[in-house]
Amino acid sequence: MYEPMRIIVNRETLLLDALGAAFWPAEATLIVSDLHFEKGSSFARKGQMLPPYDTMTTLAHIADLFARHKPKRVIALGDSFHDGEGPDRLPDAARDRLSNFMSRAEWIWIEGNHDPDVPAWLGGKATCEIAIGGLVFRHEPRADTAGEIAGHLHPCATVTRRGHSMRRRCFVSDGVRLVMPAFGAYTGGLNVRDPAFQSLFGTSYLAYALGGRRVYAVAGDPQLMRRNSVDDSHPSMVAINTVETP
Repeated sequence: MYEPMRIIVNRETLLLDALGAAFWPAEATLIVSDLHFEKGSSFARKGQMLPPYDTMTTLAHIADLFARHKPKRVIALGDSFHDGEGPDRLPDAARDRLSNFMSRAEWIWIEGNHDPDVPAWLGGKATCEIAIGGLVFRHEPRADTAGEIAGHLHPCATVTRRGHSMRRRCFVSDGVRLVMPAFGAYTGGLNVRDPAFQSLFGTSYLAYALGGRRVYAVAGDPQLMRRNSVDDSHPSMVAINTVETP
């Protein structure tokens, strides 16, 4: 059974979904970040052949979120495509699925560093950032904005429990701002102990790790992920193995 994690960010209530999205009930808004559509085809163009189903897998997960939350608005927090030519490489089935989502909800593309110019023919609205209520949505986080919801950093943590270590994507929040996990099937991760997070939060924040059916708050002093750089050079085998074939 689905069990959302309820948190408060700048006095706004958000539900954290185990798929790696956040839902804002007061605004019926679904928030996803770093979809990195067509990352597999981007690697293939460089001679690194990967299963070419990452985009459809990511879209299938968004479909699950639509069924669960029934959003009236979707905000994609940048890096929705792995490169500027990604939209042109979308297969017809992916274009049809995106079109279906946009017929059911307002869609807002936040511009990212991988996709600063989202083409108009995709539909939806493109902007560098947007403020709604007490929240501000942008791709790259800054330390000067209360209510900021951002992505870009791909936070991950490894929690050790009963002698077993589990690497998980995670949300990071101090109640004032929230950094979202990367949602795309082939995205890497950055250690939540990295200085990039300390510059935003100091030493007072929680990681909310994604489980199979729920999100877990990581408190105290867990053994966190030791890697100190974004693992974006190549998708991990875990990511590859979870990509669904047609």
